[in-house]
Amino acid sequence: MISSNDFRPGVSIELDGAVWRVISFLHVKPGKGSAFVRTELKNVRTGKTLERTFRAGESVPQANLEKSTMQHTYKDGDQYVFMDMETFEEGQLSVSQIGERVKYLKEGMEVNVIKWGEQVLEVELPNTVVLEVTQADPGVKGDTATGSTKPAIVETGAQVMVPLFITVGEKIKVDTRDDSYLGREN
Repeated sequence: MISSNDFRPGVSIELDGAVWRVISFLHVKPGKGSAFVRTELKNVRTGKTLERTFRAGESVPQANLEKSTMQHTYKDGDQYVFMDMETFEEGQLSVSQIGERVKYLKEGMEVNVIKWGEQVLEVELPNTVVLEVTQADPGVKGDTATGSTKPAIVETGAQVMVPLFITVGEKIKVDTRDDSYLGREN
């Protein structure tokens, strides 16, 4: 159990049979009446957000989450096979369990798998990945200073907006959180 006074961004709680993560909180002490904590919560599984008010000092069950480091070994049909880096056991995850960042997942990549009991809540990829450009329109000489971008397809099949001077075969660094181009990789 955790007190509502101990809420901080990133704290996970159980509410209505689901896991919610505290995004923001505000401890309010009105001039009349008792204090309360106004929070914004995000459902870890669905991404839905809601605002909820708790009495100051109210006890709420804290979610018992298990985080394990796993390595993506290969793809078997629609399933992605991962190996636990501590026990060396293999497990399979579907695209829906991994989420939209599956487009940056490549073999050999280590990820953090967060479970609540036996249920996989989310798969955390590294914040940045280095990928090879497999398809891009050719750039025109002299277009490097304009700040324009073009779509490029990387080795995992994801589309990233890159500067005009990027060509096929170059390795680029991509931010997996917001799909942005960060630079060339040497």
